[in-house]
Amino acid sequence: MNLTSPTPPLRHGESRQQRRAVPVSSNTAIPLSVVIIARNEEKNLPRCLASVQGWVTEIVVVLNDTTDGSEAVAKKSGAAVHLLPWQGFRDSKNAAAALATQPWVLSLDADEEVSPALKSDLLRFFAGDHERFAAARFPRKVWFIDRWITHGDWYPDLSLRLFRRDRARWGGDAFVHEKLECDGPIATLRGDLHHFSFPTLSSHVAKINPFADLFLQQQQAKGGRFSAGAAILRPAWRFFRAYVLRLGFLDGYPGLYIAWATAFGALVRYSRLYELENQRDPKP
Repeated sequence: MNLTSPTPPLRHGESRQQRRAVPVSSNTAIPLSVVIIARNEEKNLPRCLASVQGWVTEIVVVLNDTTDGSEAVAKKSGAAVHLLPWQGFRDSKNAAAALATQPWVLSLDADEEVSPALKSDLLRFFAGDHERFAAARFPRKVWFIDRWITHGDWYPDLSLRLFRRDRARWGGDAFVHEKLECDGPIATLRGDLHHFSFPTLSSHVAKINPFADLFLQQQQAKGGRFSAGAAILRPAWRFFRAYVLRLGFLDGYPGLYIAWATAFGALVRYSRLYELENQRDPKP
């Protein structure tokens, strides 16, 4: 069975004459371990797992302090399941990647899904000259309220998630801004990784404070201090960048909400830092 998808852009140094048609088969598993870290994700896991079943060599699910039926869901799909304590995003992802057995790893969250277009691009990548790359990135597209978000701060959100285990590892700070650090060239694929991060608007609002908590931990760890200028200017800049410069207004009302919510989230983070440094008991 041959799969077809839009022709990806030419890579650096590649001519049209050098590009050859590569047959892409979905019947042969590619040398790839899909690694998923999750906590209480029994509702999201089936969609994520179904999107990678049958064409990758291995699926590894690492559960952190899970109390729902995630383990049963993962085992039913044939995934290798491991129970590990939460160590923060960076260290948890490194611990999960270390459990993979294949030379390449695709790191996913439980609320993500490999789209058919991205699957085709991945199969083509492994059928071609993938060995000259250390990693690959691709856009991530969020479903929010009633539509796919294709502008603003949420798109294209190029995500570096595919990597060789011997040439990359998760770095960055230990709290929230984990970043894949690679030793070698990075390919860019065109297919979208689908993201179902916020099933309701309420679920988005509910994440503002947890991210503010992580921001406080990060600032404390590096000795950061409250700045009135940052508290005023950063939210304003975040709204202008998302809604105007990155064309968030083209996403209709959800685009407007996302821009305002992004700005408000920044205001909450800096306000929490002010509170941490200045809160006092009331005077009698």
